[in-house]
Amino acid sequence: MADLNNSDLQDAGSLLTPVEQAAIVLLSIGEEPAAAVLRCLSREELLEVTQVMSRMSGIKVDSVKTAMQAFFDDYREQSGVHGASRSYLKRSLDLALGNDIANTVLNNIYGDELRPKMARLQWASPKWLAEYIANEHVQMQAVFLAFLPPALAGQIIDALPLEGRDLVLLNLARLDEIDRDLLAELDELVNRCLGSFDSQSTSVEGIRQVAEILNRLPGNRAQIVELLRAHDPEVVNQIELSMYDFLILSTQTEATLSRLIEEVPLEQWAIALKGAEMSIRDAILKTMPKRQAQAFEDMMRRAGPVPMSRIESTRLEIMATVKALADAGEVEVQLFAETVIE
Repeated sequence: MADLNNSDLQDAGSLLTPVEQAAIVLLSIGEEPAAAVLRCLSREELLEVTQVMSRMSGIKVDSVKTAMQAFFDDYREQSGVHGASRSYLKRSLDLALGNDIANTVLNNIYGDELRPKMARLQWASPKWLAEYIANEHVQMQAVFLAFLPPALAGQIIDALPLEGRDLVLLNLARLDEIDRDLLAELDELVNRCLGSFDSQSTSVEGIRQVAEILNRLPGNRAQIVELLRAHDPEVVNQIELSMYDFLILSTQTEATLSRLIEEVPLEQWAIALKGAEMSIRDAILKTMPKRQAQAFEDMMRRAGPVPMSRIESTRLEIMATVKALADAGEVEVQLFAETVIE
């Protein structure tokens, strides 16, 4: 590598701001010496220089020589310095400031500026978000989901193509530290997503929301439903379908399920439980007498593949039966998973 004269070094150095030159020096001298320097800085100076350190990568040798000339006469033999990872900054800041303050500083640098943006996305439809990120690479999908509440992330996973979900979850499980470049890429994705979201009308699942409210409403729920029906029977029909979702079968008492098993033919159960949540299948099988459960499992195996449309229509028929029995007072139906205290 050819040596550079002083004028060349000055030219290279003129491209760097004082804060960038300070960041290169701190990245070059090691964690403990860097911590000693950081300890002497004001809070504003500390935030400014550590933010620059976190963004630096692939620093040019010429720039390193310029910044380090006063410290190392023989630094021309070095090949460059890579940017500080979060773990590097964490160790340095721990030494300089202690763990609590170091965490606060790092949270200002890594990811926290994304959280208010991600919070706005919680109002978007999970299906819409899934469609928006479906063409992103798997690692980006995983990072995107990492910044969302688990419930919303699960709904987005469920709406993604089936063949890629396992890889997204695997990448999500392997996440530990997220480097600055990936965070910058995520920030761009979120900004694009918000831009598209803000240009559209907000999607709200009103039917589902009213069903959830009514399911949790104390007092005479039926009276409210009938008052609504007087205004719009069709909407109320949709609300009731949502209230009596097939998933609620997993939370029913053994007495309620026993009555349902008596009322609904096994052939219907065999179709409806195809591809159903394991919690529902387990609840139904556990309620059946042992011999009936064995015969039922054999029936399911013999049934073979069933069209999804037929499965959904059969589930609706079963839930219509559930509602009829509940309206007649023959069973008590738990419409939501209520918190239980031992």
